[in-house]
Amino acid sequence: MIELHTHILPGLDDGARSKEEALEMVLQASEQGIRHIVATPHHGNGVYEAPREVVLQQVEEMNEFIGWHGLQVTIHAGQEIRVNAGLIDEWENNELLTVANSKYILLELPHNHVPAYLMDLLYEFSIRGLVPVIAHPERNKEVGETPDLLEQWIKQGALCQITAHSLTGQFSRRIQKLSVQLLKRKMIHFVSSDAHNSVTRTFALREAYRLAERVVGRGGMNRLKDNSRRLLANEEITVDAPVKARRKLLFW
Repeated sequence: MIELHTHILPGLDDGARSKEEALEMVLQASEQGIRHIVATPHHGNGVYEAPREVVLQQVEEMNEFIGWHGLQVTIHAGQEIRVNAGLIDEWENNELLTVANSKYILLELPHNHVPAYLMDLLYEFSIRGLVPVIAHPERNKEVGETPDLLEQWIKQGALCQITAHSLTGQFSRRIQKLSVQLLKRKMIHFVSSDAHNSVTRTFALREAYRLAERVVGRGGMNRLKDNSRRLLANEEITVDAPVKARRKLLFW
């Protein structure tokens, strides 16, 4: 399996605190069958910065460290980039990393609202040949109130990724129900763990895919897996038209 969103690089943000903890996370991922992990430290969120060159250097060091311990897991470089009005300038100044050196770029929204300029930002990335991937929209307050926002973003060329723990119910019953609704409406294209440590925010990809199969069937679950493979290979991802909301959606 492929894990697209993690905070595994030690000391860069609120993720792994040491190489030893990062190695423990890699071991846990390996036990779930994960063979590729994209490191996506927080960047530009007002608390953490993850400079491009620092991330690339740490990814190289972690892969050497993992190799010394005989684990068959590869770390790839990325950032979880907080949306802000100056993001295109950062891109033009070569300050941002895409996911695993692909055309896909991982963007994070503020938790309590959706910036008014988001659609313009998505357009600006798209005309530069990039595909924005919106990280965990189900955890955004405004999306919780208006899930149809995702349909607009998808039409503008964005893709959406939910957190594995959102599906398993770790965050809340409300977020779990919303995650199921978004999956049913074909507005989610990736599932990722957003793992931060080896104890409380661990990898949950295997369980999340099992739950996703209950929601969208084996074919839908396999497509989510294949989308991650395609992203890592920098291939095109086919996007279905989102399904209009029903008045009442059953939980399972």
